[in-house]
Amino acid sequence: MQLSFFALRAGFLRLVGATLALGLLGPAQLADAHRSDAPTVTRNYQATDAVIANQERGFYHHTETHYRADGTGYVPLDLATLRGFRTQESVTQILRVFYLEKFASTDKLDPAYLALVRADFRTARAAGVKVLVRFAYAQPAGWPPTIPYGDAPVARVLKHIAQLTPILRENADVIALVQSGFVGLWGEGYYTDHFADPADPSQVSEQNWADRRTVVMALLRALPRDLMVQVRTPYMKQRMLGLPTGTEGALSADQAYDGSPAARIGHHNDCFLASPDDFGTYLSDPIELDKDFVAQDTKYVPAGGETCALNSPRSDWDSAAAEMARLHFSFLNTDYHPDVLGSWGDNITVAKQKLGYRLSLVRGTFTSPTSTTRPGGAVKVALDIRNDGWAAPYHQRQVQLIFQSAKHTYRVNLPADPRQWAAGTTTTLKATVRAPMAPGRYRLLLNLADPSPRLQTASYNPIYAVQLANTGTWQAATGYNDLGQVVTVSR
Repeated sequence: MQLSFFALRAGFLRLVGATLALGLLGPAQLADAHRSDAPTVTRNYQATDAVIANQERGFYHHTETHYRADGTGYVPLDLATLRGFRTQESVTQILRVFYLEKFASTDKLDPAYLALVRADFRTARAAGVKVLVRFAYAQPAGWPPTIPYGDAPVARVLKHIAQLTPILRENADVIALVQSGFVGLWGEGYYTDHFADPADPSQVSEQNWADRRTVVMALLRALPRDLMVQVRTPYMKQRMLGLPTGTEGALSADQAYDGSPAARIGHHNDCFLASPDDFGTYLSDPIELDKDFVAQDTKYVPAGGETCALNSPRSDWDSAAAEMARLHFSFLNTDYHPDVLGSWGDNITVAKQKLGYRLSLVRGTFTSPTSTTRPGGAVKVALDIRNDGWAAPYHQRQVQLIFQSAKHTYRVNLPADPRQWAAGTTTTLKATVRAPMAPGRYRLLLNLADPSPRLQTASYNPIYAVQLANTGTWQAATGYNDLGQVVTVSR
């Protein structure tokens, strides 16, 4: 598909750090630019098959911590370990399950506990990883699990979410998403004392469903509008929001990113490939209706999970890869199940490449470097960017064209939305922008920055910006992608 982003009005953009901001051209200046006969040059780019440590995609490591009745059990995140995940394994995210054992029987969360959670998010930020967050009250002591399971009633859950809200909002920059959690063992919503019949957890009453919906809606309200929540099965989303299964009930392009609950609830499948219905993940008859629902939904909301049992041929690589592509998987647990992941052999590298988005430059067309550009004059750029991953980015990115000289660096914010760069498509990004006012030779670069201003600073941007899958383009010190073109601004 092609997206044209020629600006309709002029404006100067916010100063970011020590980097200056340039404006886009206004209507009259655009008209002059289009009439210009300044020559252009086209450059083709070479893709790489390297595994790239980009955020909010790829394999993740499972981590968990506890807080028992006596206040013991909390094991803080370790900075060196997290940095090793990113630098040695190209793993940029963790699942962090915060178990709340002590608080299943009390409304108030300890200040000491809240301080520990805050510290974990600081550690994740310093390490350059993002967090898939889940809160839960209990794990089974053995198998099969016995009653009572140990989770909390709805009124208490809501009080806990209210106390966690400031922490979630303060640290939204390093939270990739939040899984609905809270209900049942592991926070997966099945074995529960309060949200189903404990003796037969498959029996969920109308009041149980109303209570489950209340928890998910409270969690959505606790988070900034651009953060999403995942539920454990597609039926949970369908039942809570009154949606039919199949493609008919899933998100459309018009509904995507509109801030509604439907547009903010994704899917995590924690028994991926384990049986024909993934151990009860899919409940429709036929099962394909639920898969059609998820396949359409996850064009716009995140999907991921973990494998949990060897189940050949369904869990074999060819089947697994086809389904991850169909369901737009952005992430998968690297720790479990080892037999399933081990059966994929060298194809595990393909999964590392294709989980989530994989963006690369195909070609670029620019105002020719042999042309003389006056200060503030028009510079034309058109970039073809291909997404060879299994999913589009599920978070917005700040797309910026960078002018970089020996003395100055200028950013121009472009009105582009990488969430619309769908899997398997090529997008044409066009812009006509102002040249810097200061004379000099400027390299052109592209920055796909995290939307958080904190993570756009010089210390964080190289870690949290997107590296394109090309050879010779990544500028590791800044987090910019070098387009290989020079603009000369004359005196």
